[in-house]
Amino acid sequence: MNKKIEENYVISEKTGKKYYPTIGLEIHAELITKSKMFCSCKNDPFNSEPNTNICEVCTAQPGTLPVVNKEAVKSVLKVSMAIGGDQADFSEFDRKNYFYPDIPKAYQISQYKYPLNSNGELAGVKITRIHLEEDTASSVHKGDVSLVDFNRAGVPLMELVTEPVIYNAETAMNFARELQLLLRTLGVSHANLEKGEMRIEANVSVSENGNFEMVNGDFTKLGTKTEVKNLNSFKIVGAAIDYEIKRQIEVLENGGEVVQETRGWDENKSKTFSQRKKENSDDYRYFPDPDIPKYKISEIEEFSAENLRKEIPELPWEKRERYQKDFGLNLDQIEFFLQNPKYDKLFASVVEKLNSEKAFKLASNYISTDIAGLEKNEEGNFENFNQENLVELIQMIEAGDLSSRGAKDVLAIIFKEGGKTKEVAEKNNLIQKSDPEELKKILEEILAQNPKQVEDYKNGQEKLFQFFIGQGMRATKGSANPGMLAKILKELLG
Repeated sequence: MNKKIEENYVISEKTGKKYYPTIGLEIHAELITKSKMFCSCKNDPFNSEPNTNICEVCTAQPGTLPVVNKEAVKSVLKVSMAIGGDQADFSEFDRKNYFYPDIPKAYQISQYKYPLNSNGELAGVKITRIHLEEDTASSVHKGDVSLVDFNRAGVPLMELVTEPVIYNAETAMNFARELQLLLRTLGVSHANLEKGEMRIEANVSVSENGNFEMVNGDFTKLGTKTEVKNLNSFKIVGAAIDYEIKRQIEVLENGGEVVQETRGWDENKSKTFSQRKKENSDDYRYFPDPDIPKYKISEIEEFSAENLRKEIPELPWEKRERYQKDFGLNLDQIEFFLQNPKYDKLFASVVEKLNSEKAFKLASNYISTDIAGLEKNEEGNFENFNQENLVELIQMIEAGDLSSRGAKDVLAIIFKEGGKTKEVAEKNNLIQKSDPEELKKILEEILAQNPKQVEDYKNGQEKLFQFFIGQGMRATKGSANPGMLAKILKELLG
């Protein structure tokens, strides 16, 4: 048995039997292009009035002909290259026949036999295929009335299908997160789940024996699978998979049979529910679309591996390795920058001017904690931060001119009012005092004013040392260099 399968089983609470879950994912992502997949209508399904970005092609008027969006094809080929997949040399579009109110043609232009990508791997999960198709229109339900908005009809839609090599909900969620990050890094999709720009479907089955074999690239002896559709958050993906595993085990243990079907997720009840019998590929009666030319990818120069590679930026796993190796950042800090390109861009510009791991970490902490926190609370303008004032902030901290507290105050002022780091620090009396003679005079005064505490310290009450430090910080309004203050105090107390 595959080791991953063997290690991922669920024990029935009722009988103590072992059940082996198997999960495959199908993920759709709307692509970022100026126009739709087969016409020149604006690709803007969310920010326009209903039924304004439409034409004869995307509403399926008689006699119209589709024209393939080259940028959408290129986007899928870039994803394919990023995951180490096999880009197709020959590809064609097919008609997937089924009726639904938001399918104006009563078929969807998709790809079946010749997808743009085969194979590849992401986050340890093997990919079966990635193909390109057109999105459907969107239905809006108001009471007993349903309306259809065709703005989304014909939007370029990428579909990725994994191999059934996922054996727990956590792996499924991690894969979906990594795919979303990859799509955003490549700039091919916004992939917002809450808007439906990325939609996740999970195929779930359980088997009592786990004796899986590979036949013609597919698993046999699996349990009957169900498909849970349109899961719109990573948390829901995990919850739906866990629920479906538990439900199928209960069905089997009660002597029933799991039915191959499509199920939905009821967020209020936190359970799946039956929607319809699951179709097989034969039910869709695929055949090549006669109105769209077939393509030899290798004959299109801009789709060559050399040209595609020029448009692929540093990938998430490459950046993780570099940030850990070059800057000593921990995984949480790295993930913050991966998920927040704006802050990552600022960090990358700042570390160009710094030269120590300590400085890199300081920059990371102030950006991810303080600056991000200020912006979250809407306490000013992020645009006030630039490479120059952040580099100067780190250098002043390293030189002892700014305390940690002082640095936070400077950042807050710059965020609200703008300005340059050193000027803001000087104007607001936040420069640390490090002059030994000046600090010595201040401490001598404090010791003279507290003779009893001095005597108690010398008699063994060492915790009073922090009392004197506190008095020194108070006397300097927090501007004394604490390290220098402690050094001088030790000398004075002997």
